[in-house]
Amino acid sequence: MQDLIRRATDDDAMALMKLRLEAEEWLAAQGIDQWRSPGFRDRALDKWRTDIAAGRTFVVEDVDGGVIGTVTLARPDTDFWTPEDGLDSAVYIAKLISSRHTAGDRLGGRIIDWVASVARKDGRPWVRLDCDRANIRLQDYYLREGFTHVRTECPDHRLSGWMGQRPADVIQHPDHPLVEAEGDPRALQ
Repeated sequence: MQDLIRRATDDDAMALMKLRLEAEEWLAAQGIDQWRSPGFRDRALDKWRTDIAAGRTFVVEDVDGGVIGTVTLARPDTDFWTPEDGLDSAVYIAKLISSRHTAGDRLGGRIIDWVASVARKDGRPWVRLDCDRANIRLQDYYLREGFTHVRTECPDHRLSGWMGQRPADVIQHPDHPLVEAEGDPRALQ
């Protein structure tokens, strides 16, 4: 059986924070100082709840119904993307996290492939994201997943700013796609 992707609900908020805390710990163990600012967790949870209410956050469940990944289909972040980039020409990835228990399963890449399918269905030619401009390992990961570095922006109030995009018709992991929820009122439209 394949992993299922569905819209997140308020009931998923704590599972999302658990994924984030797991990612924070792993990043710290790798010597990467990301997401650890005081008070940032509370703001992150508030943002997730807003995105969940708006129907923009999705979770991936394993065969036992455990949350093993998440992604938010965000609005363009205008600290980085500009009208010259064609703001409406892309689906924007935010808060992409996969459980460390899925390491080696290419879950992150499969989630990106699913986001690309959303972009294609919506007639958008690009999938875009931004990530921490100091996290070279994460940037390399996105490059391996087919993204091209667009540019790096450095606003004083943000640590993010490495910007990448990939064509929506790129599918990196066709052998194991995520399955969209069916018959569920939260299922994709």
